[in-house]
Amino acid sequence: MKTLKTITLAIVAIMMLAACGNAGAQNDKKADKTQKAVKELNAESFSEKVYDMNSEELVFLGDKPVIVDFTASWCGPCQRIAPILEELAVEYDGKIIIYKVDIDKERGLAQSFNVSSIPAILYIPANGNEPVMTIGARGKEKFKEEIATFLM
Repeated sequence: MKTLKTITLAIVAIMMLAACGNAGAQNDKKADKTQKAVKELNAESFSEKVYDMNSEELVFLGDKPVIVDFTASWCGPCQRIAPILEELAVEYDGKIIIYKVDIDKERGLAQSFNVSSIPAILYIPANGNEPVMTIGARGKEKFKEEIATFLM
């Protein structure tokens, strides 16, 4: 009887460990997907994907609307909107591209767009309309309103 109880407990323990391990693997896959949704740009990749900063005239290089989040690791409001932008990048996948630029690493790029406060969000429509810059943190619904207004 004692052996049967020990074997049963061992089987239950193994099943629980397997379930926890699988849940962790699924969470890791989910986290990997959202962590990669917003790509960080440096000045060189910005010039290849968004605007050629070496050109005298800014010509949009993309074929989809773009959001650029000018951010910094020390900025509390920037950190609060980062997960929202990750969610939006997944929701609008294939329709909008969302990038981020660390202003501490890319001071010249931030200065080119007169970024003096962060978070600064640059909306760049693909239809040739003028880009729009907004400043400050906001919730997901406000971002969706701005996407509808500025990009769609």
